[in-house]
Amino acid sequence: MTIPAKSFFNSYNQLNKDIDALSLSLEKTHAKHINCKMGCDLCCMAISVFPVEFHAIKTELEKSEMTILPKPKDPSRCRFLVDHSCTIYEHRPVICRTHGLPLVYMSMDTDEYELSLCELNFTEFDFEEFDEENTFPLDKINSRLYQINKQFVAGFEGGRYSEQDRISLSDLMGE
Repeated sequence: MTIPAKSFFNSYNQLNKDIDALSLSLEKTHAKHINCKMGCDLCCMAISVFPVEFHAIKTELEKSEMTILPKPKDPSRCRFLVDHSCTIYEHRPVICRTHGLPLVYMSMDTDEYELSLCELNFTEFDFEEFDEENTFPLDKINSRLYQINKQFVAGFEGGRYSEQDRISLSDLMGE
């Protein structure tokens, strides 16, 4: 690394803290409508992440000397899901921190806001009751993440990555 990555990881970690705080608040607000619990892994898919996320998570995993996990039989499943439990939960990416919550984002097709949520949650909820106060502003979070990543890639190993690059999370295993 040619830049002090720690400063970017600090920004990334602060973003995660902010996401976790908002998520906790929304989980309390919607407690009777959220069915997410230990063992539920419907949303645990193979994903790719921005370079800043990849390297921040990698740095944390290297500290813990995580053992190599086998590739899942189903390549669409997350490699870090073992016995219906996330083995990197404390260091999971931004997208994983928001699953299950009511997410609001701008549609790329219609320029209108759309709502996304897990099919197991909010089965008996009047969707007209969602508003700015009880939904997760996904665009704002993604914008912050994008800006942190943009600064990170600008100085990382002489331009090794572009700001649009994504890295498979399973590549953390180095295979």
